[in-house]
Amino acid sequence: MWLAVVYQRPGVFREWITMHRLRCLACVAILVLGGTFAPAAWPQPADFSIAQVLDYAYPSGLVATRDGKRIAWVINLRGARNVWVASAPAFVPRQLTRFDKDDGQEITQLTFSPSGDTLVFVRGGDHDANWPAEGDLAPDPAASPEQPKVNLWAVALPEGTPVEITEGDAPAISVQGRLAYIKKDQVWTASLSGKGKAKPTRLFFDRGKDRSLRWSPDGRRLAFVSDRGDHSFIGIYADAHTPLLYLAPSTGLDDMPRWSPDGKRIAFVRQPGDGGPPKPILEQTPQPWSIWVADAAGGQGHALWQSPDTLEGSYPQTAGEANLDWVAGGRLIFLADLDGWPHLYSIGVDGGAPLLLTPGKFMVEHVALSPDRRSVIYDANTGSTANDQDRRHLFTVPVDRAEPVAVTHGEDLQWQPVAAGGQGVAFIDAGAKRPPMVALVGTDGRGQRLLQADLLPKDFPTAQLVVPKAVTFTAADGQLIHGQLFQRDDGRAAKPGIIFVHGGPPRQMLLGWHYMDYYSNSYAVNQYLASRGFVVLSVNYRLGIGYGHAFHYYPPHWGPTGAAEYQDVVAGAHFLQKTAGVDPKRLGIWGGSYGGYLTALALARDSDLFKAGVDMHGIHDWSRLIDPWFGKAASRYEKGDREQALKVAWQSSPDADMAHWTSPVLLIQGDDDRNVHFLQMVDVVQRLHKHNVPFDQLVLPDEIHGFLRHRSWLQADQATVDFLASKLLGGQP
Repeated sequence: MWLAVVYQRPGVFREWITMHRLRCLACVAILVLGGTFAPAAWPQPADFSIAQVLDYAYPSGLVATRDGKRIAWVINLRGARNVWVASAPAFVPRQLTRFDKDDGQEITQLTFSPSGDTLVFVRGGDHDANWPAEGDLAPDPAASPEQPKVNLWAVALPEGTPVEITEGDAPAISVQGRLAYIKKDQVWTASLSGKGKAKPTRLFFDRGKDRSLRWSPDGRRLAFVSDRGDHSFIGIYADAHTPLLYLAPSTGLDDMPRWSPDGKRIAFVRQPGDGGPPKPILEQTPQPWSIWVADAAGGQGHALWQSPDTLEGSYPQTAGEANLDWVAGGRLIFLADLDGWPHLYSIGVDGGAPLLLTPGKFMVEHVALSPDRRSVIYDANTGSTANDQDRRHLFTVPVDRAEPVAVTHGEDLQWQPVAAGGQGVAFIDAGAKRPPMVALVGTDGRGQRLLQADLLPKDFPTAQLVVPKAVTFTAADGQLIHGQLFQRDDGRAAKPGIIFVHGGPPRQMLLGWHYMDYYSNSYAVNQYLASRGFVVLSVNYRLGIGYGHAFHYYPPHWGPTGAAEYQDVVAGAHFLQKTAGVDPKRLGIWGGSYGGYLTALALARDSDLFKAGVDMHGIHDWSRLIDPWFGKAASRYEKGDREQALKVAWQSSPDADMAHWTSPVLLIQGDDDRNVHFLQMVDVVQRLHKHNVPFDQLVLPDEIHGFLRHRSWLQADQATVDFLASKLLGGQP
């Protein structure tokens, strides 16, 4: 789910990211040392280990039944992922599954049946990948001799035993208890019990690649997206004897089908199909979109709303994208950046001007509906506490008027809300020192409680962690940049400084543990570095979210069109050099994915400033991506600005400045990376060799971009901190 930016379609932004000592383990990791790296001689005893600060139960995938009387989520504890459930009114957590191995098999797509008496989930796969592996193989980071598969599981509630149903993905359950799912880009069906003589069968044939399944309210018809490559349709399946119905078919890219509560209409999102003259690569242009409503019986449709032809009117790229859904009072809600910020709007099904529900200079991110669909529950980076732009808090707002009400506030962070019980909200809560946990609160903000505080180990170093400080600094072109400073007040002077750069790049680092497991891991590493004598500055560079559309949406000369965001990294380094207690001559940098790219760029362009770095699965040559993004040059006569873009992409790459790269680097990547091609690491290693740049490499066989195994994170993180210590601490007190 990380690095970087992928131009798959106009307007669609996708992302292309003993335990205390490293050992070279066959089939687990390959650590190649270039003679420059040895385990760090730390100048002071450790308050805690990397293993300790990574030893917490990470919750994700929180979902609720339609009536909010049950919630379910996934807990990842030391790499063993399991499903938990809790029911109203007490909401006492109960573990449903008993997987006990760090085998790298993720659990995703928790799906309740409409009645709430069955829970289906998917085990296996890489659901954050930008492309499938050759042969559509599931990841196997544990090097199992038995080929892993992506399988559907089901649990009958409240007391059932998990049952493996069949190979498949993306489940959808009807009110009649019928299961539909995706297998090899087609729609299949199977028994929810996994028993009986009936075998899984393909539900129907469609020429496209099918996805986004949605049953009608009565459970008799199934809406889906039929992806045809340069265009896509919204289709409806009724039964084995009725032809498929395609809604208002066009050359557009249709997505996100949503049934009206009465089952008579379907709303969906439409973007222009591929084609037309080549769009400029070096200049951003609007990516328009529209909301359509079609008759579910006859297929006729009309545009309900069309985005303005402006950059702010472009298709949204934050969590949930358009977040389209039907709500009470004959209205639809959606998310858009029309006023320069990602906000919620509602519009009547008969048309008219959209109503802005969440005005203000902040972003709405994760969105859920109340059971009666009269209000929306969401998280946003705003609130009454100082520096809330770098946190998340919960709010509710009616669907027909702009009257948001804060549900949570303070210095902790809350995200991914769902309705729970009659007047409650379930969500994930974290602090600056406490890792994320599932929590409950009333919609009036009262009665907040954590559900699984007992899962935090007694030796977790809560008291030894620092509270990061919100800071700002200015880039060379005048752009204001936000960051978080990790600095232990222990009276020691002249500490080495570290710049941390996140991946994505549509990400925002926060004043506490993060809502993505990848960056929760990064936060733990930054805390550990601060405890061991470093001062760490996490830089929220342009291209990231949380600071408005202009900051986030492909600002001029970004990435492969000029690397403008690199000046934010340099500004952060200069800020760190002037920070009291930092040795300005000992700065390092680390990051993963897009942060790996910026790390490599910093070392290649400014080795005098950055004395060492750790580059996790970064891009080193943007020009290699022009063909995958825009098609090969020979495929059409018109070239647009392609040749100039190819040149600028190369000039924006670390490889282009290899002659100036002298600082040592540690490269880390899994060779089954489905977001950044492993070739990027293979290629840069040869270039570093040629230019006699000191480097080490940690290769994780069969690991993906966002490492699936806890063991992989321990290896990579321990290697990161040891490498930085060996190059920057230098035995200094």
